[in-house]
Amino acid sequence: MLPLTFRRATEADVPDLLSLVTSAYRGESSRQGWTTEAHLLEGQRIDADLLLADLRAPDSIVVTAHTDGSPHPVDGCVHVRRTAPSTAYLGMFCVRPAGQGQGLGKQVLAEAERLVVDEWAVSTVEMTVLDARTELLAFYERRGYVRSGEHRAFPYGDERFGLPQRDDLQMEILRKTVG
Repeated sequence: MLPLTFRRATEADVPDLLSLVTSAYRGESSRQGWTTEAHLLEGQRIDADLLLADLRAPDSIVVTAHTDGSPHPVDGCVHVRRTAPSTAYLGMFCVRPAGQGQGLGKQVLAEAERLVVDEWAVSTVEMTVLDARTELLAFYERRGYVRSGEHRAFPYGDERFGLPQRDDLQMEILRKTVG
């Protein structure tokens, strides 16, 4: 497993983060890794305005992950946001497709969980995952996340989150006790 170093993202990282997130989830490049959503959604995964809002919001941190000697400016990332005194939301979690399957995602996820406990003393981390992504749901379950059975509607009509290729997409809420 390659060791990662982490730092908080800045506004200067926005172009690299947009490229990384798109490469991990959408388009042909995403098909190199197992996190692709290309069969479910086309287009962008996040836009610059949403990412800038995440970077500027209080109780919101975007973390970048880097491997020594990587030719890429960012090899992974995750966004955490405190949503209640004891709860944080985790999203925009990804690793560059060529780096998937090497334990990097586990390190990024562990760093996000450590950060929310250390920074905000939260006890619960929540996330939403497309319920059609059974392999991704299984990955999170192996990391201790529990499927709640609660769902949120996919934001159809909001192209900032992509162009759905199906009309039955919905997000399932997963939770994990941390700290």
